[in-house]
Amino acid sequence: MNPKLAAIEPSQIRAMAALKRPTSIDLGLGEPTLFPQQRFIDAAARETALRGMKYTLNAGTLELRTLIAQHYAYPGMSDARNVCITSGSEEAMYVAIKTLLDPERDEVLLIEPAYTAYAKIAQLEGIPVRTVGMPESTGFRYDPDAIVAAISPKTRLVIIGSPSNPTGRVITRAAAKQLADALLARPGEPVWVLDDELYRELTYVEDAGSLAELYPYTIAINGLSKSNALTGLRIGWTIAPAPLCDELSKVHAWIVTAANTFGQRVAHGIFTEPGALAEHAAWYRTQRTAVLAALRDSGLHFIEPDGAFYACVKLPHGTESIASAMRLVKEHDVVTIPGSIFGATLEGWLRLSWVAPIDAFREGLARIAGAVLV
Repeated sequence: MNPKLAAIEPSQIRAMAALKRPTSIDLGLGEPTLFPQQRFIDAAARETALRGMKYTLNAGTLELRTLIAQHYAYPGMSDARNVCITSGSEEAMYVAIKTLLDPERDEVLLIEPAYTAYAKIAQLEGIPVRTVGMPESTGFRYDPDAIVAAISPKTRLVIIGSPSNPTGRVITRAAAKQLADALLARPGEPVWVLDDELYRELTYVEDAGSLAELYPYTIAINGLSKSNALTGLRIGWTIAPAPLCDELSKVHAWIVTAANTFGQRVAHGIFTEPGALAEHAAWYRTQRTAVLAALRDSGLHFIEPDGAFYACVKLPHGTESIASAMRLVKEHDVVTIPGSIFGATLEGWLRLSWVAPIDAFREGLARIAGAVLV
């Protein structure tokens, strides 16, 4: 067995989900409860009936890549050659890390709290990972000064998620510009940024920034899983400067040949119809308003999410998050995710997903508050 694999712990998120009972209130797994827009699936099925299900180009269909590039229109990255269609955003992460980093000389700087897969993918490739934690005192907001100060001579890639899983924080326009300016001012070989924008379409604040709009050494990754309730379709993409994207597409081709053709047809329909990519966003905005009201009524200390569909709630001082999450599911029948798995800075917190019906979310909060506010 690959010794690197043996050293990586299994997903704690999946482990908590496995404890769910039929009666449980599930505030754990980050998966939409909405159904996808059926018209795009039907249209893809009709096209498949006419044209079959052949491979696409390794990087994806020219038409879909063009639509994605033009939709986001990042400076210098608005052409089909800047896009590679992947099997979900997680493959996009893997391809970016595999392509860009040399285990013999490079390291990743991970901004925490952070989605757990980033570090595990790097570790699987033998890439050293260092972390810089965003402080609880500022509500885990992104701090450009702290990020830049943590960069070492070996740092080749900085990984950021905005909106963040788990905190729902975004990097503001001002913070994104400050970070971009500081990175551009550094001498020597450029440091790349992997900007995970999977929840970009589920953003609720006006001042959200994007590194891909400001910093030319950015790889933006995204997908349809969260915005359009298509987690099982596994369609994601990278957007990157053309010379790098050529290499990303090469690695992607060796891993999966090409993303699935049916999924690309569904994606093509979504990107062709104006507004379809953000069609579910209105439901999340309404849900967020109700969720915030429930959180305020609960008496729990929480982080107000700028985006995504998570809320982090604070446990009493000195309480371990894994032990608390285990007790909540076993004794109170509510599934939560321990904050510590997203980094040491989120120990003492729980991540709650708020995609459940609002009455179920309120009941879950009441059980959590009853268990911890004693």
